[in-house]
Amino acid sequence: MQYRSAAMNLQRQVFRQNRLRNQAIKPCDVFINHRGIDTKRKVATLLYDHLSRLNLRPFLDNKNMKPGDKLFDNINRAIRNCKVGVAVFSPTYCQSYFCLHELALMMETKKKVIPIFCDIKPSQLLVIDDGKCSANELRRFSWALEEAKFTVGLTFDSLKGNWSDIVTNASDIIIRSLMEIDYKEQRHWRRQNSTPMLI
Repeated sequence: MQYRSAAMNLQRQVFRQNRLRNQAIKPCDVFINHRGIDTKRKVATLLYDHLSRLNLRPFLDNKNMKPGDKLFDNINRAIRNCKVGVAVFSPTYCQSYFCLHELALMMETKKKVIPIFCDIKPSQLLVIDDGKCSANELRRFSWALEEAKFTVGLTFDSLKGNWSDIVTNASDIIIRSLMEIDYKEQRHWRRQNSTPMLI
């Protein structure tokens, strides 16, 4: 256990140093998708603060946007530019058009999405046709929700669980995911920019 902790701390330190070098170039690393009334004052903000302390650039609507910002423009841009999405599912998540739109956009743009099932089981997540969405949007939202339900994620029971543990576990997974993505991008870049040597 102590070895794992030391190794993870070293990974975090190296990752932070690499991130600081690239900070001016990239807008946000992680998009946090959540239902505000369920999770904003709990796991979403705790995760945002923790990732910020690790010198990552998370996006959380109430932290990154200011009065006058165009909601869809800013959120859609953040999702398109992020590398990892975190979807914090909660009891009223599926009642929010914005939550479902954000999730669908993350899935459509093929982001790595890390689900956190907070006080809800994946099988309980359903898109309800309340007449406010078009048939196309309902299909889009249902598809994205099914994709997320069948993605390995974290589960959390707020009555029994430890907030610090869920935030730390999620952060560790996010860091590893970002490291994997950065590694793949660097390998791809090297392959694209390497020229064969002529003898």
